[in-house]
Amino acid sequence: MNTSLSRLVAALFVGVGIAAAGYWVGNGLERLRMADRSVTVKGLAEQEVPSDFAVWTLSFRRAGNDFGEVQQALAQDRDQVLAFLTARGFTEAEVEARPLQVQDLFAREYAQGNQPLRFNGVGQVLVKSARVAEVEAAARAVDPLIQAGVQLGGENEGARSGPRFQLRGFNDIKAPLLAEATRNAREQADKFAAEAGARLGPLKNANQGVIRISGDDGNDFDDGSSRTKRLRVVSTFEYELK
Repeated sequence: MNTSLSRLVAALFVGVGIAAAGYWVGNGLERLRMADRSVTVKGLAEQEVPSDFAVWTLSFRRAGNDFGEVQQALAQDRDQVLAFLTARGFTEAEVEARPLQVQDLFAREYAQGNQPLRFNGVGQVLVKSARVAEVEAAARAVDPLIQAGVQLGGENEGARSGPRFQLRGFNDIKAPLLAEATRNAREQADKFAAEAGARLGPLKNANQGVIRISGDDGNDFDDGSSRTKRLRVVSTFEYELK
């Protein structure tokens, strides 16, 4: 009798243990599933900002059969360009005159004998200024230089004829732009959680993304020709759901 009773008590303990284990295992799996509940959203922010710096290369060239004449003509062109920029109000700190270059085409290793002119020369004057509007205006007013015989270079000569506009204060704009993308993502996450009947939990993962800079001409990249820059960032965030 005692043996049968002992076996019955032992069986009851085993049954209770199995039931308890099943409860805790089931409850643990439920917590695991809840812990895996999350939502991933993307936050978008865009902003148009004006450029804060301009670099303008005025390239000019001359050609001829006399080295001295070519060099002298280039020097005169350089003086006219510098006088033009001075008249437009640019200071010495904003203007850089590069050394003149004259090349003997007949002295090249692969020179061709049918070259009509032996010497080819080029000169450059650079304008580097934070006065973006003044640079842009000057670039539109170069007709007097052309009328004076200065052969300003363009795309075909390997030098861009217009100013290149830059955004050097990028870091000052970066933080507010990322903050806007974060707010946008949070709003989307809150809306999703409410529609799902859940509460938004803490942030699990975040990727701020890459801030892309383009011009206002519709291109997806910034080649420097546009004075107005368009900044766009898409950040990715993952939140827990409760």
